[in-house]
Amino acid sequence: MLYYFFTWLDAKFNIPGFGVFSYITFRAVLGILFSLIISLLIGKKIIDLLRRKLIGETIRTDGPEGHKKKAGTPTMGGLIILAAIIVPTVLWADLKNGYVILILVSTIWMGFIGFLDDYIKVFRKNKAGLKGKFKIVGQVGLGLIVGITMVMHPQFQGKKGQLFPERSIRPGKYLYSQGFQSGDKLVMINGKEFKEIPKALDFSTTVSYVVERGNEPGKRRMVSIDITSDQREKVARALFVDHDPHFITKTNIPFLKSYSVDYAFFDQSENGIWGKIVYVLFVIFLVTAVSNAVNLTDGLDGLAAGTSGITALGLAAFCYVSGNMIFADYLNIYYIPQSAELVIFCAALVGACVGFLWYNAHPAQVFMGDTGSLALGGAIGVLALMVKKELLVPVMCGIFFIESLSVIFQVLYFKYTKRKYGEGRRILRMAPIHHHFELGGMHESKIVVRFWIVTIFLVIIAFATLKLR
Repeated sequence: MLYYFFTWLDAKFNIPGFGVFSYITFRAVLGILFSLIISLLIGKKIIDLLRRKLIGETIRTDGPEGHKKKAGTPTMGGLIILAAIIVPTVLWADLKNGYVILILVSTIWMGFIGFLDDYIKVFRKNKAGLKGKFKIVGQVGLGLIVGITMVMHPQFQGKKGQLFPERSIRPGKYLYSQGFQSGDKLVMINGKEFKEIPKALDFSTTVSYVVERGNEPGKRRMVSIDITSDQREKVARALFVDHDPHFITKTNIPFLKSYSVDYAFFDQSENGIWGKIVYVLFVIFLVTAVSNAVNLTDGLDGLAAGTSGITALGLAAFCYVSGNMIFADYLNIYYIPQSAELVIFCAALVGACVGFLWYNAHPAQVFMGDTGSLALGGAIGVLALMVKKELLVPVMCGIFFIESLSVIFQVLYFKYTKRKYGEGRRILRMAPIHHHFELGGMHESKIVVRFWIVTIFLVIIAFATLKLR
């Protein structure tokens, strides 16, 4: 909202320096600062409120011995995280942007599911919390909303050709090969001027294009580009086509330069309806998996908040380069129009996690509960999908991934050995894996810091894949 106010002031009164509010990087800085301030200011008040209401954590009886002293520590601290994410995003992001709206909906949705779980645990004195089937329904519901929105809404359909409203051409490799250059401005088609961007099929037999070219104002020259008969329709499509109908179902493959995955590879029709269904199912799986993974990771003071903040910082970089045509073209990744606005949300998420650590670092004064962990997991999963980095999730979210696998393998092995030998056996001392290290004698703070370091390492590897491609 403040974004609109300052841009209006700049447009209305031309106040020196106010143009800086149009820059995503500047608003991201404001987002992280506001997020930190909000979490620090309201954190103490929310913690005091939770204590007065006797909203304390219930510790599992089979957990590490050192955790029993944490019983009664205020939980539902995820409310601090939600406020510190939502308020700065609403203040500094473009709320007309579909990506921003969808990520806010996702965060609030999963935060609400987590809140219900915490509420049942604390106020209904039910340690199991929200029944698993209802939690899954909430996660699947969000996956449906995100998946269907992304395959149906025009804002998520990618760029509309390579000719932009001001008639400037930002050519890809194909148009470069046909004689177009970056910075060209289309002036005439077949020797005639045009007023509106035409449709591709209307100009599929175009013989020549005239562009205005040159870097210095006043010294630009007219250049005619002749197109051979076998390339005319392809050039017209590259310039004027509405969008790639399979854009949303395609994603980059890490480490491979010229290859991508199309979820609709078996259905190459114009609508690709079956491919879109497969994509929606994948969205449901990823949102559910990542939100549960962060939830499982939230078992030590500062662990989930720290790893989530580091991961969000990496996602902010991906959002920025994916939403910038020049960087996207240079790095050979999909250019995703308007996705750079997500940087403000990512910045607020980083600030919220860091601010929450002020109270959640060992010994924790408050726990985030499912209110925070499910919201963080849902946001991270949806962000990865939006910038087509879902295949990098096992790398970038490696700690979350390992925590989930440790639980899955522990349960499966226990059931297998119980069926085979009559008694259940364990791979780890305790799952999730952070408890395994804790029972091995490693101090809680050391485990947390080492997991942070591993997350930093994995995020760097994930970002390095851009150039390895």
